[in-house]
Amino acid sequence: MEITIKDIAKLSGVGITTVSRVINNSGPVSPKTREKVMAVVREYNYVPNNSARNLKSNQSKSIALLVKSITNPFFQKMIHVIEQKVALRGYQLIIQNVTRLQNELDIAISEAKERNLQGIIIMGGSFNYTEAKFSALKIPCVFLTVSAGEDIPLGSYSSIRINDELEAFKAVDYLISLGHRRIGFIMNAPADEMTPNSLRFKGYLRALQQYKIPYDAALVASEFSSLSGYDFGFKMMKQLLAQNKDMTAVFAFADIVAIGAAKAVLSSGLKIPENISIIGFDGIEEAEFYHPSIDTISQPAEQMALSSVEVLFDMLQGGETKHIVFESSLLKRGSCMVMHK
Repeated sequence: MEITIKDIAKLSGVGITTVSRVINNSGPVSPKTREKVMAVVREYNYVPNNSARNLKSNQSKSIALLVKSITNPFFQKMIHVIEQKVALRGYQLIIQNVTRLQNELDIAISEAKERNLQGIIIMGGSFNYTEAKFSALKIPCVFLTVSAGEDIPLGSYSSIRINDELEAFKAVDYLISLGHRRIGFIMNAPADEMTPNSLRFKGYLRALQQYKIPYDAALVASEFSSLSGYDFGFKMMKQLLAQNKDMTAVFAFADIVAIGAAKAVLSSGLKIPENISIIGFDGIEEAEFYHPSIDTISQPAEQMALSSVEVLFDMLQGGETKHIVFESSLLKRGSCMVMHK
């Protein structure tokens, strides 16, 4: 039996009007209620009537942007560019946050069916996906800042990213060139899960190995945390400072984490860079305007976002998949200095 809006309302414990607002993306609905309704919609594979009409015409002119951790300031710049460029092409952009516990490809498959999407951009996430899920998606898909991993055929999707391991290596190589040997690393992810963060950890390890610097687990602050980047950086840096009195530099996997770490250093009565050098990753404006300004590995956010839209629309016209790797740049702003012996 085909499920109706009335059934969805009953199963999710909300009114029919609320269900209608969620399905049609109109009117105010709390994120918690929206997720409750969408969980039922996904479970019963409900296709709304308006989507059914769109399926007949086969032209919904809608693109979805799924963002893992939408509050990250680094992503805001990219989202703005994507919004502009998609609108200029006469398409509607549907933006949806994906929580850390959700699988972005599962949501992509569900949204593609429910909204009859023409294409999808997935920003952030992990490198762990299955070929079966890409087969189920059935619409052009571009990964932005990540790839789908080595097991997925390159013809299944497009990707726009940087080489996270290489760029992280550059950051640690820079600290080592300044004479630092006791270098801390902060990351917010299990090292065994393939994400941009764990790839940056690999870059950190590779730099230590290349310069024959022994790895010390006490210099790595890592946990799976729901804290904001700033709070997380502050907490992890306090931990590193307590455990490593001889630490002279820290590499944080993201600028927002580096800012929190810097606050922890200053609140401990230490100076940056005189006592501790700090380098971040991403190139967000907040790191430049923090005092002191934070050195960083800056990703070309606007160019990457622009490429993701261009590649997606090329795929919509029947073009082939593309995999573009951008280069980041080291911005020296004054939070790192030569180690005095």
